[in-house]
Amino acid sequence: GFPRTVAQAEALDKECHIDTVIDLDVPFETIKCRLTARWIHPASGRVYNLEFSPPKVQGIDDITGEPLVQRDDDKPETVSKRLQAYDAQTKPVLEYYRKKGLLKSFSGTETNKIWPHIYAFLQTKLPDVSQKDAANPR
Repeated sequence: GFPRTVAQAEALDKECHIDTVIDLDVPFETIKCRLTARWIHPASGRVYNLEFSPPKVQGIDDITGEPLVQRDDDKPETVSKRLQAYDAQTKPVLEYYRKKGLLKSFSGTETNKIWPHIYAFLQTKLPDVSQKDAANPR
């Protein structure tokens, strides 16, 4: 996400009015499991996840039969380092927005359980596009 540092947040504040910041609070272990389970078919860019969309044959692309690879960014040691760096940089940014009264956090591990709460919150912040379109036909 952006901004990743307080300096970036301050610079963003100078460029545009921020009235809401959403924090997706997902345990690092959940993120690590999802990322390290990701494998790709390099030639096509097809992505598989061993947890929720695995290939029919482990390590093999469903369409071509070619081997799948794990990107360096998705290897466990790299993911752990990235998450530690993210945590160190992000905590001050979250605190910056919390102090300004702009931060809304949503915690969970599954998109289909977090999204309804985020959507309901956003409905309080954004005009209903379908009602707006209905009121102003083209």
